[in-house]
Amino acid sequence: MPELNVVEIQDILPHRYPLLLVDRIVELEATRVVGLKNVTATEPHFQGHFPDFPVMPGVLIVECMAQTAGVLVLSQIPDRKNKVVLLTTIEEAKFRKPVIPGDQLRVEMTVISKRASVAKMKGEARVNGDLVAECTVMCVLRDKGGL
Repeated sequence: MPELNVVEIQDILPHRYPLLLVDRIVELEATRVVGLKNVTATEPHFQGHFPDFPVMPGVLIVECMAQTAGVLVLSQIPDRKNKVVLLTTIEEAKFRKPVIPGDQLRVEMTVISKRASVAKMKGEARVNGDLVAECTVMCVLRDKGGL
C-alpha cells in the first residue's frame, strides 16, 4: 500500500491550489484508495461560506472525493500526462455533519465497476471516524487533446 504526498499527487492529478483538495494518499490499491484533506481556516471559500460559522461546502467535499477517485484511476494509466479524468455523475450524495476548519477529512473510494475509460466508485468521507458525507461518482477518462 503506497503512500503519496502532495508532490506525488500533483504528479498524478492536474489540479493545483486552490482547487487541489487531496493532501495525502494513505492507501492505494487496485480497487480502493484512501485520501486525506486537511481543512484549514485560510481556504478561500470560508470567507463567504459562512463568515460567522465556516462550513466546507458540500460540493467541495464531493470534489475531494472525486479527486481521490481520480488518483486511483490515473495512477493505473501509463500515459496519464496526456489524460484527464472528468466527473460525469454524482449519485446519492448525503451530507451528515458539517466539516469545519481544523477537521481532517478521510476519504475512502471503492470501485464498483470499471471499464477502459469509465469508472464508478462509492465513497465515504469521515472526520474522527464519524461519517460526514457519502456519494457514488462516475468518471470518464479522456485524452487532453480531445477536449
